[in-house]
Formats: sequence, structure tokens, C-alpha cells
Amino acid sequence: MNIKSSLIEFSKTLAGIYDNFEQSQQNPKDFARIKIYFRPLPWHIFDGPGFYSEQCYDYAPWDPYRQGIHRLSMDKDIFVMTNYGISNSKRLAGAGLNPSLINDIQKNKLQSRCGCSMHFKMKKAGHYIGMVEPGKNCLVPRDGMITYLVSEVEVDQNSWISRDRGFDPETDKQIWGSEHGLLRFKRVESLSTFIQDNWNQDLI
Repeated sequence: MNIKSSLIEFSKTLAGIYDNFEQSQQNPKDFARIKIYFRPLPWHIFDGPGFYSEQCYDYAPWDPYRQGIHRLSMDKDIFVMTNYGISNSKRLAGAGLNPSLINDIQKNKLQSRCGCSMHFKMKKAGHYIGMVEPGKNCLVPRDGMITYLVSEVEVDQNSWISRDRGFDPETDKQIWGSEHGLLRFKRVESLSTFIQDNWNQDLI
């Protein structure tokens, strides 16, 4: 499989809406109900493949607690998801549900998050494992101190499994993150049609 085909296949796997409804119902004390949106971006934003992501509690879809812009590239057999912060994040809040808000993305207002790229590798066809790039350089302030992020993701056509944790750079002690294990989501809607309509003409 060539690079273009690999990027298309990986992108179609990512593009979707994910919900941990079952996990939250089975164990509501430890797991809130969360939705993840991974929506393909118009090609012109990066002149290449990219995504907008949101994570929000099910009861607050217009108030996401995490937003991101991601540029996708490939380095040998590694899918590199370069992460960007958003200076006008409030204008984009809710774009997971309402994709027309994505039109407010301005490339010159994106802020590269150094050390925070996600690196994915294919475990088997249609199944990918990702983690934050090596080096402990993705720094996240939390409760008045600086921590480094350890992020793990496993994704296929049906599910998204993830865990984010923050550690003390001096002691490597965990400071924040799930104490109850992995978050387990099911894909409730595919958003891959956009890729077929808007990306193929440029990638192939």
C-alpha cells in the first residue's frame, strides 16, 4: 500500500463520533459519559489532510473541555498527528455537532504544540495504536504545576480506547488522569464520507 492509500485508510478509521455510553452506564461512579468528535478538515487549511477534534461531556456539547486541530502526515511507517492549539477556541466550540463552525478556523491563529504530536502505527489492517511522541516534552499545566503528558490511543472502525495522564517531570509521579483505567468508546457515526468527497482528488 502506498503512502496516499495508507493516509486515506487511516483517516477514514479516525473520522467519526465516539461515545462511551456503555462504560458510563455500567460504572457511572467512575466514568462520566463523554463524546469524542474527530471531524475531517477542509483540505485548504493545511493543503493536506487534517482534523478538528472535540471532547465534551454528553450533557454539554457546546462546552467542550478539549479541542484540537491536527495535521496528518506520514514518516516511514508512522502516522504523525501534529497538534495545534486554537486561539479562537470559543468560536469553534460545538463544531463537532455543527461542522459549519469549522469555517472559522484561521490558519494564522493556530499554535503548534511542540512535543505533543501523536505517533500512530498500524497494528493490523484497520487497527492502529498511538502514543504521544517520545521525550516527555508535551507539557501541560495542571493545579499550579507543570506536568508532562502521556497519551495512549487504540482505534479501529468500531472503537476508540484511550487514556491521558500527567506526570511530574522531576519524579515521574502521576499527578492527574484516570485512576480507574482506560476510557472505552464505541463509534456511533462515521464521518469518512467527507474524506471521499473532498480529499481523494488531492491525494490520488
